[in-house]
Parts: sequence; structure tokens; C-alpha cells
Amino acid sequence: MTHSHRLDGSKEIYKKGVVTMKRLLLFLVIFTEFLSAEGVVKKALFDLTTSELATLEKRLIGGVAFSTAHYQSVNAKLDKIVVIHGGAYKFFVKDISKTKCKPDPAFQAKAKEIHEKLASLAKTYHVKFLMCGVGMKAKGIKKENILAFVKIAPSAMVALIDAQNDGYAIIPIN
Repeated sequence: MTHSHRLDGSKEIYKKGVVTMKRLLLFLVIFTEFLSAEGVVKKALFDLTTSELATLEKRLIGGVAFSTAHYQSVNAKLDKIVVIHGGAYKFFVKDISKTKCKPDPAFQAKAKEIHEKLASLAKTYHVKFLMCGVGMKAKGIKKENILAFVKIAPSAMVALIDAQNDGYAIIPIN
């Protein structure tokens, strides 16, 4: 075997080693990116004031499902809080006739279905619902007349301030 033949063999081994190292480095970079995305928590605060049924269905019910699926697809978690006030109280009461909320025949025809969808957001998507306590009093809404998964906040303003100070991104739905 000549000296040049041995050098050619060494060059080939060196090239294979470089290719292997590049592949290993690429794998480590991708793996590190995957691990760094794992455990990432995004925070969304839905400021719900709409009285429009279509807006509630599209922007809240549809929006929560879409956003949650998106963040799951990139190995992140989405924490969700909904603050209920303004015109949105009616969507979360069991019997609107026992409140000062204005009756809404379109909603009342679908109330059972909407209540089930909202309950599913709480159970399946782990959405935390907070109703403004000040507005409840003004609307004559008793605690026993709100849906079981809804908690009462001292006020919408307090709930919004607390969540924003905890790093939640605010999404107005009005």
C-alpha cells in the first residue's frame, strides 16, 4: 500500500466523521429547541363584554378551541381566563327571568346548547370563568342563578388588573 493510498483512506474517514458530527449537531439543536418549547405557558385573558350571540360563539367558543389547538401543536400550554361583564351576563345565568338582564329570544332559543358549550370550555379546555360581582348586584343576579363553573370576582376591573399583572395577554370580545 502506498503512502498516497493511506492518505485517501484517512480523508474519507475524516469526511465521514465531519458528516456524522454535523448530523449530531443538527439533532442536538432540534432536540434542544423541542425541549425549550416543552413547558412553555402562554396566558390569554378574554375580556368578555359582548351581548351578541354570534360574537360569543365565534370569538370565545371558537377562539378558545382554535388557540388551544395551535399552542398544543407547538408543544406549549395556553392558560385561559374569561372575565364576564357588560352585556355578557345573560350567557351565564340559568334563568334570565330572575335577573334584570334584557331578555334575548335568539339566545334563549339556544341557551341549553350554549350553556353546554361553555361548560365544555371549562371542563375540556380548563377555562377559568370570572363574573364581575359589582355587575351581578346591579343586574340582580344571585350566585345560585349562575352556571356552576363560573366564579365571582370582586369586580371586572379587579379581575382584569390581577390577570394582566400576572402576565395574561388581554383579548377584548365586545
